[in-house]
Amino acid sequence: MARYIGNTNEDREQMLKEIGLSGIDSLFDAVPESVRLRRDLDIPKAQSEIELMKNLKALSNKNLNVDNYTCFLGAGSYDHYIPAVIDQLLLRQEFFTAYTPYQPEISQGTLQVIFEYQTMISELTGLPVVNASMYDGATSMTEAAIMACESTKRTEVLVAGSVHPENRQVLDTYAKFRDMTVAELCYKDGQVDFEDLKNKLNSNTAAVVIQSPNFFGIIEDVKAVADMAHENKSLIILNADPISLALLKSPEESGVDIAVGEGQPLGNPMSFGGPSFGYMAVTEKLMRKIPGRIVGETVDKEGNRGFVLTLQTREQHIRREKATSNICSNQALNALAATMYMTLMGKEGLKKVAELCYYKSHYAYDELIKTGKFSPAFNAPFFKEFVVKSSEQVDILNNKLLQKNVLGGYEIGLKYPELKEGWMIAVTEKRTKEEIDDLVRKAVE
Repeated sequence: MARYIGNTNEDREQMLKEIGLSGIDSLFDAVPESVRLRRDLDIPKAQSEIELMKNLKALSNKNLNVDNYTCFLGAGSYDHYIPAVIDQLLLRQEFFTAYTPYQPEISQGTLQVIFEYQTMISELTGLPVVNASMYDGATSMTEAAIMACESTKRTEVLVAGSVHPENRQVLDTYAKFRDMTVAELCYKDGQVDFEDLKNKLNSNTAAVVIQSPNFFGIIEDVKAVADMAHENKSLIILNADPISLALLKSPEESGVDIAVGEGQPLGNPMSFGGPSFGYMAVTEKLMRKIPGRIVGETVDKEGNRGFVLTLQTREQHIRREKATSNICSNQALNALAATMYMTLMGKEGLKKVAELCYYKSHYAYDELIKTGKFSPAFNAPFFKEFVVKSSEQVDILNNKLLQKNVLGGYEIGLKYPELKEGWMIAVTEKRTKEEIDDLVRKAVE
């Protein structure tokens, strides 16, 4: 956030003069008098910088944050380490107003950043076509389902019950206002129930949507689901944690048609739930169906390397009814942070982060089970998040830990009543052995 904006009264007067207006009020001539507010806003009076910063600090201290609490809470937003250089680079002035690069001749920096982002996500997923990021993980999954329906000329989407519940809610909301139906697949031992999938696949199934690692943290058999979907001439959409892709088989290797996901783990802070961005990668066959924009590399008339918007399917560029997406924000600054993160970490760095998440989470799981107070909820492989059954009521357990400066796991029974004893723990590369041992000790006290 900019701490100082240097617009003077002279600057304002000059801007008004340039557009031929006499004063600020003239900017609102189009607003009817009957709806204008003719009194001061009911907000505190202006404060000095010292007073303002003191009050804002007091307000912020009411929030719990991962600087003062050890975080084992995940469920879609994760406490990964963010190199200090990312925030510093994002403060560069040229990134403050980076938005839609309508004129490529004056937007080469922005276009190159997007091109590099697309290239890295393509390498991570193995899929050849990536767009200029999405609004968030939930809407990227939903727009993938819409794209699948339009591509296959079918109207039903099968979504696994092990997909993040909030993502499924967004999908249901969109489906209500489109010619789409959504059917949920059962899970068995935390993974897609293949028998249920086999029974529900039909001639109207446009796509099967799964998540791996799924909401329970469990790694799905993506290849098996993909084979079943393709045999039915349906597409498969995989929602994947991008960090996991540095260690697990890529979506392309598993036969995935559309890979989507939440980009927050890639160098973006948790920020109390956002903002973040979503990623989307598709096969070449789906290139002209992908929502949003694609930046391409070219050369100018003098042979110099340059970048242009190759495909543009947003409603700003074409007729609304023809647009593949009507969400007009691609979260460019968040995607830029992800590009910086992937550049700084490199292939080996990303793999190391993924390995640390894997091994540390399994250590935490084993130590919790050893106490006898917790038991396995599932018998399936997991990545950095897992569910155990607690002998103590989960909300009471979390409140107890909170008093000891620990953000405990997610109470999974809130979304899955059949798992009312379930406690879902997330362990990232930031968690130390001492912190994990401390969690186990405090959980059994």
